[in-house]
Amino acid sequence: MKKKIQFSLVYRDMWQSSGKFQPRKDQLERIAPVIIEMGCFARVETNGGAFEQVNLMAGNNPNDAVRAFCKPFNEAGIKTHMLDRGLNALRMYPVPDDVRQLMYRVKHAQGVDIPRIFCGLNDERNIIPSIKWALEAGMTPQATLCITNSPVHTVEYYAHKADLFVEAGAPEICLKDMAGIGLPGFLGELTRTIKERHPEVVIEYHGHSGPGLSMASILEVCENGADIIDTAIEPLSWGKVHPDVISVQAMLKQKGFEVPDINMNAYMKARSLTQEFIDEWLGYFINPANKHMSSLLLGCGLPGGMMGSMMADLGGIQEVINNLRKQKGLAELSTDDMLVALFKEVEYVWPKVGFPPLVTPFSQYVKNIALFNLLTLEQGKGRYVMMDDSVWGMILGKSGKVPGEIAPEIIDLAKEQKREFVTQDPHTFYQNALPEFIKEMEENGWDRGQDDEELFELAMHPEQYRNYKSGKARANFMADLQKASGKEISEQEKAAIATAVHLYMESQHDIEPRVLTIKHHPSRWNFSLNPRM
Repeated sequence: MKKKIQFSLVYRDMWQSSGKFQPRKDQLERIAPVIIEMGCFARVETNGGAFEQVNLMAGNNPNDAVRAFCKPFNEAGIKTHMLDRGLNALRMYPVPDDVRQLMYRVKHAQGVDIPRIFCGLNDERNIIPSIKWALEAGMTPQATLCITNSPVHTVEYYAHKADLFVEAGAPEICLKDMAGIGLPGFLGELTRTIKERHPEVVIEYHGHSGPGLSMASILEVCENGADIIDTAIEPLSWGKVHPDVISVQAMLKQKGFEVPDINMNAYMKARSLTQEFIDEWLGYFINPANKHMSSLLLGCGLPGGMMGSMMADLGGIQEVINNLRKQKGLAELSTDDMLVALFKEVEYVWPKVGFPPLVTPFSQYVKNIALFNLLTLEQGKGRYVMMDDSVWGMILGKSGKVPGEIAPEIIDLAKEQKREFVTQDPHTFYQNALPEFIKEMEENGWDRGQDDEELFELAMHPEQYRNYKSGKARANFMADLQKASGKEISEQEKAAIATAVHLYMESQHDIEPRVLTIKHHPSRWNFSLNPRM
């Protein structure tokens, strides 16, 4: 019998890679016992990128959801983990040091065991402080290597980064193959190299299935010393998501690895519950194309999780480009034409901006450069005309050091626009911010929450949290939901929802909290505040 391999269920990422929203607290509470009953998971992902923002956007309290989801796993001895974007923590832009430090204290108190700390640029300056803060908070930091294919991303490049992270105190390393383009042989060699240097370190592999390499990659990393494999379950496995635990377990078992059995009755329950959540409303925000795999992703390296938003963006640009082409008497471009053109442009611009691994937020930045290049090239204006400050921040080094060299034409463009390249530690650009957020909470009479969790939400997601507290978030969400379901909602109805949600938020300070119920009838909305059971 070969070594023991454990499985992790990336339930949060299953949804993140499929659509815009996440299950509600009550849905998570229903699925958690069934996941435990499956008996095959040593770990479950319970939080991370987008989880908290989309809860706030839907008018829900993410702290309640995290605590409720983690609790049964904590009690069952199943480790919980979260995705942590390093300098950006749980959002798309940098976070001050004091807010990042608070995050680990809050998340540990809420029941999260392991932060998976990554930097889209693999810049150790964005990861090592988080390792330290996570350890101080009592968590188990898992330092992450974002996997991609380029001349600079060699086995030695990644192994050196792993050396730095282990030296800083990380007991675990994650190989985050966010686009699934890591070549199996390369991943196996990298796993073996890290294990030879650090045999005591736990290695977890996270690979998406978009280009179709994930099963071969899983086998290679397991043959070379990996300890834990991220998996999914139907109906959200495969496609742009992750391999299904059933297939992974069968493959590894046949190869002689010690793997846990799967309670198939519980698997089918979890499958049915997840489908129920999709059917209820979450499916409105899932792009059907995310169920498809495509070898085209190998060339551009874009992660599957952003394909839905990318296709929406592509549609808007396609319309403008085709209008320009009609004016010139040229044939219009089909969606397939546009997709191939975009992938080719990503392949072209990616080396020019220093080979940043294509993961949030840098995948979006590179995609945006390529997408707008298609438009400005059609307009006859050339490339790099429509790069915003976020894109320039990546290029100039404000988010960290890009792995490769910036192309001369972009350096010249930066000089023309009087933009300066920087080399200082990215976190030094951002001043501590908690005193201002504490002041805001005091002025509004808002409770800082258990273990300062409400303070953390405001500091991490200021605009979303303010909209959540006012009721605006819930109103906007209900409008989005109605639109997605083929119905419309008037501004008057949105205002009524906002008022009802505001009353609900005020009720949270009552001795007997109440639950807001919103029911839609063909001609009206009904609101009721009922005692919480």
